[in-house]
Amino acid sequence: MGPTLPAGVQPDYPLARLTTVRTGGHGEFFARPASAQQLVELLAWARAHGHEVGVVGSGSNLLVADEGVRGLVMKLDKDLAQIERDGTHLRCGGGARLPAVSARAANAGLTGIEFGVNIPGTVGGAVRMNANAYGGELARVLEHVDVATADGVERRTPERLGFAYRRSNLTHGEVVAHASFRLEPAPVEQVKATLADMRAKRKAAQPSGIKTFGSTFRNPDDPRAEGCTAGQLLDAAGCRGLRVGGAGFSEKHANFVENHGKATTADVLALMAEGRRRVHERCGVVLEPEVQTLGDVRWPDAWELAA
Repeated sequence: MGPTLPAGVQPDYPLARLTTVRTGGHGEFFARPASAQQLVELLAWARAHGHEVGVVGSGSNLLVADEGVRGLVMKLDKDLAQIERDGTHLRCGGGARLPAVSARAANAGLTGIEFGVNIPGTVGGAVRMNANAYGGELARVLEHVDVATADGVERRTPERLGFAYRRSNLTHGEVVAHASFRLEPAPVEQVKATLADMRAKRKAAQPSGIKTFGSTFRNPDDPRAEGCTAGQLLDAAGCRGLRVGGAGFSEKHANFVENHGKATTADVLALMAEGRRRVHERCGVVLEPEVQTLGDVRWPDAWELAA
């Protein structure tokens, strides 16, 4: 098997270390593409061999199957994680972290992407998931993205990304290699002050440190929620601090899951199912998961609720 693998592809790679909650099994193949060309070559190799493709960003809301992941898993690196300034534009690799993009913009006296400081994900993940849903204005400042496929790289404008709530029209085998943001000049101190304020509010409201899994459920728009967030509903249903196996809802914010030692992805799923059941039983609201999954992640039977 060794000689047939492209350069940089590692077999049987432990994926839990790439997630903030630190659960899940191994990936069949893993690579860190460092350029758009290498990314295209890897996508072409995966297509030629019938391998599914997955991309790990910052791993902050990712659950990896305990049994592992078939196919090729990638984490964008080097040029694909860089942030470069060109006047009022920032050109970012798909693997660049949004908080770092916001900080770079602030240091350059550029405004428009402050909201990214509180999104613990990557540029590519934000484009795929449409980060507008976070209260930010991603589509407003996004100039274009370069999308890599097995056939090459194609430039697309926001109008061609099919943005809707928490999604875009990017499909399997399409990876954001780069994105360009068009920002506005502003006093450095003013932008930095905005970032500091946003960071402080996040720190006060949310648990920090590793082995945490953020925003487990989406905030519901069900009128029975009476304007409450998912965290408030979970709290009211007695889920704050609740544990299943090695996983538990945070004492600080009930919509965050923490790994208390040796949690498995199955523990996290069972915990989420119990939280969902309690909220539904209490007020009739069905919480929907915020999480991304990699591999054959199976929700427990208790996940399905009676209508």
